[in-house]
Amino acid sequence: MPRTYIVTGSASGIGATTAQLLRDRGERVIGIDLRGADVEADLSTREGRTQAAAKATELADGRVDGVIACAGISAPIAKTISVNFFGVTELLEALLPALAQSDAPRAAVVSSMASLQPNSAEMVDAALAGDETQALEIAEGLAAQGPRVGYLVYPSSKRALSRWVRRESITPAWAGAGIPLNAVAPGTVVTPMTAELLNTPEGAAMVDAAVPMPLNYHQPPESIANLLIWLTGPENTHLAGQVIYDDGGADASLRGNDIWSWADQH
Repeated sequence: MPRTYIVTGSASGIGATTAQLLRDRGERVIGIDLRGADVEADLSTREGRTQAAAKATELADGRVDGVIACAGISAPIAKTISVNFFGVTELLEALLPALAQSDAPRAAVVSSMASLQPNSAEMVDAALAGDETQALEIAEGLAAQGPRVGYLVYPSSKRALSRWVRRESITPAWAGAGIPLNAVAPGTVVTPMTAELLNTPEGAAMVDAAVPMPLNYHQPPESIANLLIWLTGPENTHLAGQVIYDDGGADASLRGNDIWSWADQH
């Protein structure tokens, strides 16, 4: 029997590829995006998230087997924190009742290896506290200083999202309800969002300095989509709270071979 999936950001990039791969497998997909989707909604606003969840649940006849949240932007603007963090977390929470109707509910989100980059601790804390107004104020202050400083909004949004997944995945609402919740953190994915930057030698060099990818270099969206599909399939019974760096080796290059010694006795 086909599973019913909700995929955000379904009109382009990783989301479009994920939706197509699911459809090719015979699954039922309800896409959410600003335009060109089954549900057209603006996930940067609370009203848009509420409407998107309600409409998608209606189209799914009240039962959703998997939610894959791919929608996101990387612009050095305040809206980035609203889309990338609140647009994911509030939508997922609104879809919990529909997930609860499934025999094998699953959820996965797209984070980024940028979650390892410098960020605004204040913005991350505000996001994790659920204070969108405060997070936006901090983001607007950074964006006002120009794109170089404004870029901090992006890694901050992904750091907050990754931490939210870790925190929430083991709570009664998720693990207690039998719903695996995980994140995939890509490296540099070749999509319309990155094409312009990668089209110049200077842009590619800047990206590669920040995101070293010794394994197979820049990745196609399929490399992320296939992992998201496995994470939200019935085969995944015990993976919870993981941020999987599917990034061509960027995480290992940047953080090195020892990420465990924090737990050692000193």
